[in-house]
Amino acid sequence: MKHRGRFAVVLVTAPDLKTARKLARAALEARLIACANIVPRIESHYRWEGKIESGTEVLLVMKTTHARLSLLEKLIVSTHPYNTPEFVVLPVQGGSRRYLDWVWDCVKNRAAQPD
Repeated sequence: MKHRGRFAVVLVTAPDLKTARKLARAALEARLIACANIVPRIESHYRWEGKIESGTEVLLVMKTTHARLSLLEKLIVSTHPYNTPEFVVLPVQGGSRRYLDWVWDCVKNRAAQPD
């Protein structure tokens, strides 16, 4: 596989569907992701400011390349309503060549050198 080890799945939670859709759209328009899956109504339990909290959130599962991670993180942090948004990167170890070629083509920066 010509792109082995160059892909990532990014997890981001959002407070609601409207915010999740806005984040996904902004990342797609900036060519920072090829795809975002939006999983509504997840139940999150976490520690925040010394207390255990819980709430309903929306999970975004975004597919991108390692070369686009820094810009994607900047976009999420700058547009997300949370002070400390989740931005967790999971490396992709393999996958369908056709799918990964599609991801690569979607996010490559056409104005710069190839990733």
